[in-house]
Amino acid sequence: MTRVAAVDCGTNSIRLLVADADLATGAITDLDRRMEIVRLGQDVDRTGRLAPEALERTFAACRRYADVIAGLGAERVRFVATSASRDAENREEFTRGVVGILGVEPEVITGDQEAAFSFTGATKELMGRQDLAPPYLVVDIGGGSTEFVVGTDAVEAARSVDVGCVRMTERHLVHDGRVTDPPTPAQIAAIRADVESALDTVAASVPLERARTLVGLAGSVTTVAAIALGLTAYDSTAIHHSRLTLDQVRSVTHHLLTTTHAQRAAIPVLHPGRTDVIGAGALVLLTIMERLGATEVMVSEHDILDGIAWYAATDSR
Repeated sequence: MTRVAAVDCGTNSIRLLVADADLATGAITDLDRRMEIVRLGQDVDRTGRLAPEALERTFAACRRYADVIAGLGAERVRFVATSASRDAENREEFTRGVVGILGVEPEVITGDQEAAFSFTGATKELMGRQDLAPPYLVVDIGGGSTEFVVGTDAVEAARSVDVGCVRMTERHLVHDGRVTDPPTPAQIAAIRADVESALDTVAASVPLERARTLVGLAGSVTTVAAIALGLTAYDSTAIHHSRLTLDQVRSVTHHLLTTTHAQRAAIPVLHPGRTDVIGAGALVLLTIMERLGATEVMVSEHDILDGIAWYAATDSR
């Protein structure tokens, strides 16, 4: 067994997994898995820079994570940063802060690397299941970007596009500094148009039509699943490997796009940090499913974070 710590720092959230990895069997046993909404990507799409307050929120979470990592005695730590830090002019400030707190340099990975990590984390436990037909299409809807990965035993093709829930909210749903609540039909149409354009880009290099099983990852997807399942409290066991029909996704998306901030905040399984962006995230998922003609999506709680942990254990870079 190798004890590892994996940190995934995205546009909206920062997550930690401390786990024991069995290199012989490929099994990863969770010791601690947690998430905080820090919105590192606040205004990055508009300014091209990481905001000082966003950096401080992220560094505060890193300090808490450092205590957990030390307490559990992780032998290896790997910190991966994705869309927001990849786009920011001042990402060196972010790097220095993380090194100072955790002692490791964040890897600001490319979209292709992000896709590979997500695919490994999501599909490692699906191999050989008789009820799921490969190839898989893994769709990871993040805050700043969405990754599309097709593969069976390994990645065959992948593409990252800038249509995450935070980016779509800030680009299309903000007027005079405030999120329109609920969004107008024109704003919803603008998000759909962005996603459709991104799908045109993806389809040019990723054989989407070959995929036989759609696997959805990350907070927007798992939150839609929790709402569709009627959960009164977030239950990762119930959500993991649940299957949502297109009609369920359409119903939840309609509800989220026609309610006020206060009404969404009252949904018991909705994390407060997602209240203003979940509508856009659900719409990204719905638009993808409709474009692909997908009748259902399998929801996975295992994603890029699990992939990072596995690569940390094998030290494969």
